[in-house]
Amino acid sequence: MSSQAPEPGPTPPRYPMIIERRGERGPIVVGRQSSPFADIYHRVLALPLLGVLALMGAAFLVLNLTFAGLYLLDPNGIAAMAPGDFPSAFFFSVETFGTIGYGHWYPQSVPANLLMTLETFVGLVYVAVTTGLVFARVSRPVSRVTFSQVAVIHEFEGVPTLMFRAANRRANHILEAEVMVSLARDAETPEGIQFRRFEELKVARSRSPLFALTWTIMHPIDESSPLRAATHQSLTAQHAEIIVVLSGADDRYAQRVHARHSYDSSEVVWDKRFADILSFGEGGRRTVDYGRFHDVVDV
Repeated sequence: MSSQAPEPGPTPPRYPMIIERRGERGPIVVGRQSSPFADIYHRVLALPLLGVLALMGAAFLVLNLTFAGLYLLDPNGIAAMAPGDFPSAFFFSVETFGTIGYGHWYPQSVPANLLMTLETFVGLVYVAVTTGLVFARVSRPVSRVTFSQVAVIHEFEGVPTLMFRAANRRANHILEAEVMVSLARDAETPEGIQFRRFEELKVARSRSPLFALTWTIMHPIDESSPLRAATHQSLTAQHAEIIVVLSGADDRYAQRVHARHSYDSSEVVWDKRFADILSFGEGGRRTVDYGRFHDVVDV
């Protein structure tokens, strides 16, 4: 394990990180042969809430515009509606779609009644699907865990140790929290085959019965560690990425939540330690200073 500052050198091309968090674009996938509508429910759930609502509004508008155009195909199909009156046909469609029925317009021909029946069915399906989407999107618990901007490596109890911090930003508890840390890096077999290797980085304490404030996660770099001979240069050359997955049960939702983060070689610093953020004030009350959560100091 080298503690020397990295020497300047050519910067390798940026490798797409497994956990995207800087707006980087993922890999281009070819040959999958999947329809754009395959697994559409999962794709919609992955959208932000505003995106889900915008998609619902767009679908509602398109459906009613479509049915309004169909109603106009029968000039005398809707009572009290002039032939070709598209705005009135649109608003009649909205009334039918929402099962409102103010009574000013009503279908009076067989084609119009059949179309009204179809639109009523489509409206019921639309309400059922959108209700499920909104409920699934809003009721899903989401963690608010912050990870330190960098990971540090320094001597701890006589052993070089990789450390980083996690903090629970909510005023709740994450029960039975556990963390898994892995190292992803480029590797090559003796036959010259290049591949992406994933190796476990065992941490000193992988489970916590109660995660409320902060948690410093530590990986001792001993003889069994994949980082035992690592330097800044070697991690950069191997496009190394330290992947962190933290999970636990939210005590308010009583459901499991997950958080993930990663560090590339530029975010791993040697011979630094995290600044202290715990102190005791008057009366022995504990104080946690999140303003220094990301700060590091010399060892």
